[in-house]
This record gives sequence, C-alpha cells and structure tokens, in this order.
Amino acid sequence: MTSLPSAPSLAATLVAMGLAPAIGEPLAARLPRLTLQPGQPLLAQGAMQESAFYIERGIARACHYARDGQERCKEFYFEGELCLLYDSWLTGSPARYQLEAVTALQLVRVPLALLDEPAWQPVCMALLRQQLCYKERKEAFLLLHSPEERYRELCRTFPHWPARLTQVQLANYIGISPVTLSRIRRRINTG
Repeated sequence: MTSLPSAPSLAATLVAMGLAPAIGEPLAARLPRLTLQPGQPLLAQGAMQESAFYIERGIARACHYARDGQERCKEFYFEGELCLLYDSWLTGSPARYQLEAVTALQLVRVPLALLDEPAWQPVCMALLRQQLCYKERKEAFLLLHSPEERYRELCRTFPHWPARLTQVQLANYIGISPVTLSRIRRRINTG
C-alpha cells in the first residue's frame, strides 16, 4: 500500500509565506483541528466564508452544484495546501462553490480575519501570487490544449492526481466526459 504524502506543519507553511515564526508557531498550535468524512462540507455553497482550511491529510475540492444537478469542480486541494475561495475572501460575498471532503480529511481551521492583520500581509501577498499564477496556468490549460493534451498536462503537472482521484473527478476537472477520458487513456496506453 502506498503511504499518503506528509504535509509540512501549518506553522512551517505560514513562516515560508512570510509570517514571523514568533506569531505563526504559537498560533498554529492553538487553531482548531477538524476531521471530516468524504462528502462532508467545509463550506456550503451560498454560505459566507469565515475560515480557510489547511489540509494536513486528505483531499478536498471546490464544486458548484447547479439547480439541474450538474456539478462543476474547479479545484482540488491536497496535503499542505490552504483551501479557500479567493473571490469570497476578497469581496465578502457568499460562496459560489461548496468546499467539501473528497476523502477523509484532517485539517486546521484558519480564521480569515487573521489575514487583515498587518503581520499577515506577507501571507496575503504570497497567497495572491500563488493564486494568480495558478489561474493563469489553468486558463492556458483549458484554452490552449485539446482534451488529450489537457490530460497529459495534468499527469505531468500533478502526477499524484490520477492515483488519488477517480476517473469521474479527473474528467470533470479537465472538462470532458468520463467516457472521453477513458478513450484518451486507452489511446495513450496502447499508442
């Protein structure tokens, strides 16, 4: 059995983003830890976001659920990542997406109000830079590549995803049907 990756501590992550160790280490030890089961929401679609969530173990995702039952997954979050909806954070608007557990999750709840404090401004800038780069890459991923190229790029950029996500989840993220993904995978494996 493959062991799951180990996430750096929240304190180490915050310090790497520019928070002073004297602030990050004691705070990270006091923040509430949660355990969720697959399918449980971290933040309901339409709710106001008050916290970000640091993933210590497991996988979360951001999905939009349409009235007709369709789901659109915009992002997955793995160990060592801070899970939050940037638009909701920056505008104070209700969440357009639901944050939910894909697998069993161990996480730390980080109040977003902390990001308004002056000592946290380096963390804010690091988060914004990270998100801007991610969005630019995802836009190019979706606009500049065929479905097969998107799958190949996903496997190259995120090699752990195919082993940890279902075909349906991967297809949804790539923007194709599971049947199309199956055909692409078959063509790649036999070509």
